[in-house]
Amino acid sequence: MRSGASQLRADHQVHLLEGSQAYFPALVKAIDQSLHEVRMETYIFNLTACGQGVAEALERAARRGVAVYLVMDGVGTPALPPQWAARFDAAGVQWRIFSPLGRFGLLIPSRWRRLHRKLCVVDGQLAFCGGINILDDFYDPNHGQLVAPRFDFAVQVRGPLVQSAHEACAQFWWRQQAARTARSAQFVSAWHALQEAVAQGTRAATPGSETSIGLVASEPFGVGTLAELVLRDNLLNRSRIERSYRRAIGEARQDIIIANAYFVPGGKLRKSLIHAATRGVRVRLLLQGRYEYFMQYHAARPVYGALLAAGVEIHEYSASFLHAKVAVIDGHWATVGSSNLDPLSLLLAREANVVVDDRQFAMALQARLEQAMAEGGQRVDPQAYANRPWQQRLLDRLAYGLMRGLLFLSGKRY
Repeated sequence: MRSGASQLRADHQVHLLEGSQAYFPALVKAIDQSLHEVRMETYIFNLTACGQGVAEALERAARRGVAVYLVMDGVGTPALPPQWAARFDAAGVQWRIFSPLGRFGLLIPSRWRRLHRKLCVVDGQLAFCGGINILDDFYDPNHGQLVAPRFDFAVQVRGPLVQSAHEACAQFWWRQQAARTARSAQFVSAWHALQEAVAQGTRAATPGSETSIGLVASEPFGVGTLAELVLRDNLLNRSRIERSYRRAIGEARQDIIIANAYFVPGGKLRKSLIHAATRGVRVRLLLQGRYEYFMQYHAARPVYGALLAAGVEIHEYSASFLHAKVAVIDGHWATVGSSNLDPLSLLLAREANVVVDDRQFAMALQARLEQAMAEGGQRVDPQAYANRPWQQRLLDRLAYGLMRGLLFLSGKRY
């Protein structure tokens, strides 16, 4: 497995964070301890309940002179509440809405390319990445208050990949500014300047003071852990996330667990899972069991048949909304990120995943996924699937056909 993941680098400290209840306190603490710069990208920035705490932390940072850059997606976050737009402006938070829909909305195929990644980089020292939007675990914009928390994950990382995350955020920000694409040397120079500024601030601080940013109470998994940031965009990284999945699945020998909210894999990825199952690998999928959106819910069902026939176990999570995009393979390879295994994520959106090769981290995530399967999931019975009502099969085929038609209009093959 290690030889197949050539971009993995050592010397990382990685924390696994489940839900906004774990993620937001760590994120707010890091922002509150920032010295020079905070860069954040998110699909949804919702100010309900604890989401407001993140906004307040950004506001506080900007008021004390930290450069704060915030980018939100124009579908996930069409607009900020006017009072918060005014507060951000007054504090000096630099914020942008990526690709506002405008008059014709999503009728224009080029606007299907969304900012879906969830990244935050603090002082070039600490990065957060995962599937968690700035959205309270117990609130859904379409469904209101939730009885149980949304099921999702993020990671907090120190180490070499933080520079990659910083560069990705900085490049994207300047593209949003409609500036010329900066040369890589300029980003390297800016990175070194930021690192020197942070080092000077740390040396000037009293030992044990809060300039040691973003520390959380628990110990990180595997200091020295192998990890990498894997991006998907419409320029240089069009298929890196899918290829990382397929490579890891192709090298699996014992066990594959994938939890994914919107699961409509393309032909190559489906074949990879089927081949793994037929060579004796135990393949388990934890997928969305509650109805959230017509397209995502129904378009996923037609792909179940071939997977079930190959022996793949499919568990549908219904305790609350499943929003996770994670996987564990052979007890040491794991990924946590924003990318669903569907055409929107794998062909159109900007996404970011962190890949980790560390047995302790992977086993902790695997244990949580197995618990979710046992307590909140229901295994799909192949016979019951084959005999599902014709009305449901019709809706499934309609959604799947509509998805294929939209892909054709966008000029994509999947």
